[in-house]
Amino acid sequence: MTIDALAPAYLWVKSLHLMAVMAWMAGLFYLPRLYVYHSDIPPGAGVEHERFKKMERLLLRAIMNPSMIATWLFGIILVLTPGAMSWTEGWWHLKLASVLAMTWFHMYLAKHRRAFERDERLFPQRHWRIMNEVPTVLMIVIVIMVIVKPF
Repeated sequence: MTIDALAPAYLWVKSLHLMAVMAWMAGLFYLPRLYVYHSDIPPGAGVEHERFKKMERLLLRAIMNPSMIATWLFGIILVLTPGAMSWTEGWWHLKLASVLAMTWFHMYLAKHRRAFERDERLFPQRHWRIMNEVPTVLMIVIVIMVIVKPF
């Protein structure tokens, strides 16, 4: 199903989608890194501990959440634009699965932000160092699927 009225706005929607993706990815790269450093600070350690809580909350609420929503919104509009997608090719399945995984990772980070807010440390610093690589792997898969379309 496509909506013909969307065709004239295709390049604008594509541009807005890419800007939203870049903002979302910036947050997905940065929030786990904040968790690495926050993990080293003992709960209730005063000003520094509260600073991390504030940075994490603002990053998630002011940048990551709106940009994730915009990414999805503009992505769905692109899919509904005539000629933007070929449903007979197989690449979009892996791309969609990767975007769903990216969304799950976003929610995972949000859940753990609330744990940090409650002064809970559910994982050591090493865990967050490993988690910091997840968005990079997903980004590589998504970009290859969209640009190269290998299958």
